[in-house]
Amino acid sequence: MRKLLGLQCVILTFVLCILSTLCDRVTYTFDDSVGIGRQFDGIGAISGGGATSKLLVNYPQELRSQILDYLFKPKFGASLQILKVEIGGDAQSTDGTEASHMHNSWDENYGRGYEWWLMVEAKKRNPDIKLYGLPWGFPDWVGDGTRSPYSNPTMTSTYIIKWIKGAKQYYNLTIDYIGIWNEKPYDITYIITLRQMLNTSGLSNVQIVVADDAVWNPVSEDILNNPSLSNAVGYIGCHYPNTHSTDIALETRKQLWASEDSVEGACLAKTLNQNYLNGFITSTIFWNLITSYYNYLPFYGAGLMRASEPWSGNYVVESTIWATAHTTQFTSVGWKYLRHGAGVGKLNGGGSHVALISPDRKNITIIIETMSCGGSLQANRFSSNNTVIPQQILIDLKGSFAGITHLNAWYSRPRASDDALFLKKAPIILTKGQGQLDIGVDEVWTLTTINTGVKGSFPPPPASAEFPLPYSDDFESYKPGVEPYNLVPQAGSFETFKSTDANHSIVIRQTVLEDPLHWCPFTTDFPVAVIGNHSWADLYIECDVRIGNVNNTDGAFIAARVTQGGCQTFETEGVYFFIFPSTNTIKLSNDLAQTQVVFKGSFTGFKEWNKLSLAVYGQEATAMINGQTVIKQNITGTAKGGFAGLGTSSFGLADFDNLKIMNIDRGLKRMKQIKILKDTKLFFIADNL
Repeated sequence: MRKLLGLQCVILTFVLCILSTLCDRVTYTFDDSVGIGRQFDGIGAISGGGATSKLLVNYPQELRSQILDYLFKPKFGASLQILKVEIGGDAQSTDGTEASHMHNSWDENYGRGYEWWLMVEAKKRNPDIKLYGLPWGFPDWVGDGTRSPYSNPTMTSTYIIKWIKGAKQYYNLTIDYIGIWNEKPYDITYIITLRQMLNTSGLSNVQIVVADDAVWNPVSEDILNNPSLSNAVGYIGCHYPNTHSTDIALETRKQLWASEDSVEGACLAKTLNQNYLNGFITSTIFWNLITSYYNYLPFYGAGLMRASEPWSGNYVVESTIWATAHTTQFTSVGWKYLRHGAGVGKLNGGGSHVALISPDRKNITIIIETMSCGGSLQANRFSSNNTVIPQQILIDLKGSFAGITHLNAWYSRPRASDDALFLKKAPIILTKGQGQLDIGVDEVWTLTTINTGVKGSFPPPPASAEFPLPYSDDFESYKPGVEPYNLVPQAGSFETFKSTDANHSIVIRQTVLEDPLHWCPFTTDFPVAVIGNHSWADLYIECDVRIGNVNNTDGAFIAARVTQGGCQTFETEGVYFFIFPSTNTIKLSNDLAQTQVVFKGSFTGFKEWNKLSLAVYGQEATAMINGQTVIKQNITGTAKGGFAGLGTSSFGLADFDNLKIMNIDRGLKRMKQIKILKDTKLFFIADNL
């Protein structure tokens, strides 16, 4: 009985505590007359850091436009204010490689890749969006023979300036910010040299962000101790700062940015508020913009929204789009935060509030969040304020805003269904600047004088579907110098090339001649591109291959069951059919690195162009060259499924054409047909099958 009474007392005490909290309405004051805080620099996202927007460009135009509207169109969706893009360096940088505008010192091409296109589309929708470029890797030549981009600061600065000028010359894009080297050590001499060369090149408007790493120091200390460095730097950017900065970073008086932060679902609104509340961080830029890369590549689903099926047209608008909209649709770059204690602070019942005001002090936007982040991968980021209860609050506007009679209200419950995301509620009525609001757990509220917010929408997109088979591409529809839509390079760079061979007009060429200066801690010497569905097990792949005589690789391959990409590409398994024409050698390997070779033999019938065919079924593999069966091999122990792929055995030139992928039944029939055609001297008809 005593135990029961004790339990009842505990429950009663808890209930009374809750009721007391609800009855005691807490007042939060918003007052610009006591001073204002730092300038707001905008909310953005990163395209790149590993080919993360790769599949987006291949969407049907109408659906692609809808996706872009959700991301960039003001007062519609996420309404992003900053777009940060990778300056391609031919190196793997998370989910793939992005092509450099200068593969070699004598080479310039500003049509490569999709970041140019994406920046143009973002600017088309929002002319005020800020653009930020950052390299993850560099072509080998930038290292000037030392494997470091800092060995010749003038050369590296020239490389970066050419990218900035190329954006302006070819796309009329003005780059606002430039970074140093993503999550790699910085070099003071290079930063100062880059600033000087930007200025003398007429690019004094381009601000330098340092150091795009996971710590605020030591770059903040170096800025304090080196006036030349301080004059060169515009902003300090830290990655995943856990909503905090440091006293030393604040002492520099530079604007502090979370120049890469996590989208991470329901906690996004909490991150946006508490980055400024805890760390005086004035810009948050999320990695990544959009999940537009194949499932089973690293960090699938890390984008603000998902568009990874151009063949079906399916895309998904995530709750994070609307969590972002709570800030971006009701603010602009250049607004100012109110001061801590006068508009910025924590809620007594858990959660936080921040307020921003327009430069003319005619508009105010207040964002309130009560996200518990329970079960979140990053819940520890908010451990000091992670317990949230329902609350009743009193909004008290003073200073320039004391005479406001109402605030427009927008509401989301990110953990709920789409029906509870970014809803316009009845205005909060203010009497003598005061108004009441009841807030539950896991909610986001925006209270604002701005009246132009919109929850943009389109008809539902097409249903999701698997990558279609059979698949074929002769690449004739591409202009030279662009990356084929569905092939995703994991090492090297594959782009279309105008051939002098009349039977192979437009082909794919692997173009990287030397190992790039890498971002990944692990590298591979085997350029490879993947395509399709990671679950493919029994499969047929076919491709025409040519290895040239100048700057060429020593071998090439086609592959099935490719298990992985990203920084771990070097250890990927699968079934790889290699040819080495210069030594009349062929191989079948259970891994890309050729440490698990299951067959090695000779073949003397190589031609300039060679049709390679590979059928993988169960624990068997059959390979053909020019219609002749050269390998029939048990592959016990190999990977059970994966992507299709093609590539080279080393850096150097090789060409590919007439790619075909089929299910195994159709593929085996095709092998028989190719052999019959070859034996009857009608082999040239095979591509029409």
